[in-house]
Amino acid sequence: MSDAVRETARTDAPADAPVLQKLSPLDRFLPVWIVAAMALGLALGRWVPGLDDALSAVEVGNVSLPIAVGLLLMMYPVLAKVRYSELDRVTGDRKLLGASLVLNWLIGPALMFALAWLLLPDLPEYRTGLIIVGLARCIAMVLIWNDLSCGDREAGAVLVAINSVFQILAFALLGWFYLQVLPGWLGLATTSAEFSFWAIVVSVLVFLGVPLVAGFLTRTVGERRRGRAWYEGTFLPRIGPVALYGLLFTIVMLFALQGDAITSRPWDVARIALPLLAYFFLMFAGSFLLGMRLRLGYAKTATLAFTAAGNNFELAIAVAIGTFGVTSGQALAGVVGPLIEVPVLVALVYVSLRAARRWFPGDPTVPAPARSTR
Repeated sequence: MSDAVRETARTDAPADAPVLQKLSPLDRFLPVWIVAAMALGLALGRWVPGLDDALSAVEVGNVSLPIAVGLLLMMYPVLAKVRYSELDRVTGDRKLLGASLVLNWLIGPALMFALAWLLLPDLPEYRTGLIIVGLARCIAMVLIWNDLSCGDREAGAVLVAINSVFQILAFALLGWFYLQVLPGWLGLATTSAEFSFWAIVVSVLVFLGVPLVAGFLTRTVGERRRGRAWYEGTFLPRIGPVALYGLLFTIVMLFALQGDAITSRPWDVARIALPLLAYFFLMFAGSFLLGMRLRLGYAKTATLAFTAAGNNFELAIAVAIGTFGVTSGQALAGVVGPLIEVPVLVALVYVSLRAARRWFPGDPTVPAPARSTR
């Protein structure tokens, strides 16, 4: 069971009760709440006139302010849980870092490029949008999936930080390569696009930098004044549920902002969804199997898989809108990204926890309930 779950667990359940009975309603029915949040957002965006304009009236790094607030609320509790004094344990793991770099910056973009051209050869705008999604490696919501799957929290923080640095340095270069150079080599149509360097920098600084600094300072000050036992036993359980509330709020706001575009073009959404589904499953499965092959242990394997499978949809949407316009097919492809990613990665959390029980016997990083039910 993840710490996010334990922090909202019921205290009145018997000690020998089944695991599900020990969870709070928020945790036990999380997939239900996520689907409900998506449906609510789509309904609001579809039926409330002018809501999308109101939500996008104020932006932070080309991302709607309400969505930015939700993302910050979602990420802060997770980053406050990281034991920053243990980061050297991760930075010394060359197998993990090397595998993550290869998966995120070589395999991921190449796979999305191949799927986009294979499944959307007649839809250049959507194809370009998906390629942009593949270039935007995850730096935000992946921390939630990693936490729920009981991945290695310190490893997740390090890999997300590495993705952030590479995102600033490599995003524009890879965009040029996958939209112009590689298609030209293969005799395919090319796309001209100039990505805003500052949009990428602002996205990284806001959606990772702010909650990272806040989480680091919270742990440092909290442990110094009250000790680690109080910090992890009293303070973290109080703020833990905020991450899940922030997740649900973000989903509602995101789909409210683009609800009309999604619901008015269902066939286009279905076409875009197909390569996305293939991408998420292939990246997760391949990364998980690689982690097992490298004998990383369950926690780091789960972290490797989720950081490789997730994408930075905030950046992808911002870049697509800034480059091609808010009503463009590229922007719609970016918006459909989280529509597919959120429920798929929630399902993969359960797949990961089930795999922990079956494929990692005796591994001390396997969640306790999974070990006890073997």
